[in-house]
Amino acid sequence: EVPTHAAFNRRVAQIQEKYPWLVCEWDKKIAGYAYAGSHRSRDAYQWSVELSVYVNAQFQRKGIGRALYESLIALLKLQGFVNAFIGITLPNEPSTKFHESLGFQPIGTYHNVGYKKGQWHSVGWWELPLSVWSNAPKVPLSLLEAGNLEGWQDAFQTGLKFIKGN
Repeated sequence: EVPTHAAFNRRVAQIQEKYPWLVCEWDKKIAGYAYAGSHRSRDAYQWSVELSVYVNAQFQRKGIGRALYESLIALLKLQGFVNAFIGITLPNEPSTKFHESLGFQPIGTYHNVGYKKGQWHSVGWWELPLSVWSNAPKVPLSLLEAGNLEGWQDAFQTGLKFIKGN
């Protein structure tokens, strides 16, 4: 179900202090968005993020999903995150192939974990290492801190080369 504007605004506000939320606008319409969020709430997981991407059906097959993810991943690396995870409601071969083309590797399945539209759904999980694991990792930077880093603007631009018809 499509969230209300208020619910969507709350979702963005909760995420944007620490994690990027990117939007692609095309002809004054929202073509898609991608964002990162907390993988788990405990401190031990602060180096890991969950990613999500959405592309409006009328803008699919134009490279927007790839562009959003490429920029999002570049920003997360600058911030110092180490692992990215995504969950895909199964079956969904197009999403599976798309994420694997970006380097995500399957790691497991939560069977019948979600219930919607009158049926149970399984969710497959994929991972993407963002940096080398260290025994003394630095706490990831907030968006405000990372925004002052050299390369921040370049990271935003990373995905633009993947958009077709621009």
